Amino acid sequence: MKIPDVRLRRLVDRLSRRPEHGIEPDPHEGYTEAAVSVVLRTSSELEILLIKRAESERDPWSGHLALPGGRRDPEDANLTSTAIRETSEETGVELSSCGWPMGRLAQVVPSHPTLPPITITPYVFGVPAEIEATANSTEVARVLWVALPLLFDPQTRGTTTIRLPAGPADFPCYWVEGQAVWGLTFRILSEFEDLTNES
Repeated sequence: MKIPDVRLRRLVDRLSRRPEHGIEPDPHEGYTEAAVSVVLRTSSELEILLIKRAESERDPWSGHLALPGGRRDPEDANLTSTAIRETSEETGVELSSCGWPMGRLAQVVPSHPTLPPITITPYVFGVPAEIEATANSTEVARVLWVALPLLFDPQTRGTTTIRLPAGPADFPCYWVEGQAVWGLTFRILSEFEDLTNES
């Protein structure tokens, strides 16, 4: 499928040089599989889709800004299907019909022992400028499109203090509308930022 936006085509070229390109990751024994979508809207500035997770005592990422996505269902043919299904369920964006699959980033796993054993694979998609997103699930409080130049502005980077069982700790983050994007989402977006800066 021909991607009409030259900015996305450049990113596809960079993703195609990654060692994980075109390879479905193997499951890790004892780990739950999940996938997230890095959705890029082709407005005057490329915009990325983020969700704010609803507050829930059962969710270890309650209230966080995150990428749309979730756990793999047994019916999902692969993790790409998981990313597409979860994005539809959470935001109403139908990547299967309006999205351009572009490739994937490196798999990440939580680094803190109190978090569940889970592997998260990020898939990158482009969508046309007219695509809208909505909070389509009780798990999502709101959705927001963030322009990449704003997200990746050095002024947006900072640190946030998170209260852990062992005490408070500082983590690197992006600041978006006064809220920290940290942890796994920060790690994924940092890799994506590096990708956008490649020549």
